[in-house]
Order: sequence, then C-alpha cells, then structure tokens
Amino acid sequence: MRFFIYLSYDGARYHGWQIQPNGISVQEVLNKALSTLLREEIEVTGAGRTDAGVNASLMVAHFDTTKEMNENLSYKLNKFIPHDIAIHHIVPVNADAHARFSATSRTYHYFLITAKTPFEPYAYRFPQPLDFDKMNEACKVLFDYIDFTSFSKLHTDVKTNNCHITHAEWTQVSPIKWQFTITADRFLRNMVRAIVGTLLDVGRGVITIQQFREIIEKKDRCSAGTSVPGNALFLADISYPNELFL
Repeated sequence: MRFFIYLSYDGARYHGWQIQPNGISVQEVLNKALSTLLREEIEVTGAGRTDAGVNASLMVAHFDTTKEMNENLSYKLNKFIPHDIAIHHIVPVNADAHARFSATSRTYHYFLITAKTPFEPYAYRFPQPLDFDKMNEACKVLFDYIDFTSFSKLHTDVKTNNCHITHAEWTQVSPIKWQFTITADRFLRNMVRAIVGTLLDVGRGVITIQQFREIIEKKDRCSAGTSVPGNALFLADISYPNELFL
C-alpha cells in the first residue's frame, strides 16, 4: 500500500529536505523512524526539496509498506522523531499517486519584518523603506512569463525552467510584518528566494518594474537580485487531485 504523510518542520537544524552526505535532513529522519516503527526498509519521497534552513508548515511525502497500518502510527511517529518535525496525518492513496509528480500546485510564504522583534528566527528583517504597492505591481509581471531561468539556481538537474505562476502578492499581517505568497505548479531551486530578493530591489527603488521584466527576459541568474535568507521561507500548501485518495 502507498500512503501520503502530511507533516511540518522547522528547517533550522536540517540541511534541507533531501538526504545529504554532509548533514542531517528531514527525509533521513523520516526514513529511519518509519523503518524502525514498521520494521522494514522505508524510503519516503517528498513533494519537493526545501533547501537548508527552509521551513515547511505543510510538506507531503509518500511511502510504500507491506505492513498493516495502525491508526496510532502518527502518534507513535511523533513520539519517536525530534520536536522540530510534526506529523499531522497519514492517509492511503492510489498505488500510482506520487507526492511530487501528482501535485497540481504548491504555495510558499516568505515573511519580512521592518523592525526588531523577538521572533526574528522566522522572518527576514529589512529595515530600509519599501514601496509594497510597486512590489505588487512587479508581482503581476510574473504572470506574463513561464521561463524563470533568471531566478533558478545554476547547474540544476531539471529538464525545463518553465513554471506557471498563478498567484504572487505581498500582504501586511501586522504593523511591522509582511507576507509574500506565491503559488505555481512547480518551483525551481532557489526560485522563491531569488524572486523575493529581486522584488526588494524594486521596492527600494534600485530597479524599475520595466527592469524587473527585462531581468526575467534575460534568462540569466546573474542579472537578478540576491537571494534572501532561507529561515523566513515556508512551504505552506500542496494541492492534489481528489481521485488520488482512497
């Protein structure tokens, strides 16, 4: 049987989602925990690869098992894994359901603060004045394109840099805190952080909205802005067709 596992994690201690040779990853922790509890070798496949330090308020992964599933597995798993990973629920899915390839959309949040706060570990403090109206105008430019090579990490193993962005917007959530929300069918490595960094250049007047458009058209990572830190980035939602679930 194949199952989807819904979880969240604080990425501060981890070298990203995917197993790495030089540090602990969320995938590695789950593999070991599930293998121990189910007493067979389990490998989980995630919906995406969050980078080192990046968080997930919702991640989905799938795994296969020959064992009878106990309703208490989520409870047991939560007691077994570290405090910075939380299992929400585990559900059965069709045998061909895939956490990564079956997803129809993904949503990320990036949190920006304009003044000091005790909760800075989960936001990026940027004290310079920003024109968020202009940044939201630049967000609309993203809908005109599908090739986002300019916002992709170099030398990745993907076959295409095409993504269909359906939502991108800055909203104010408190007097000092802003949230950037972006939804697309897929994302390239480092894409959200590079987009946010370039939008900050728009907001502080370093580049115009037309120059933002030209950066996308150049398809050159070197022309875009600096990537913002990963600690303020959250994978927030993943959507799947209803027919995948049993």
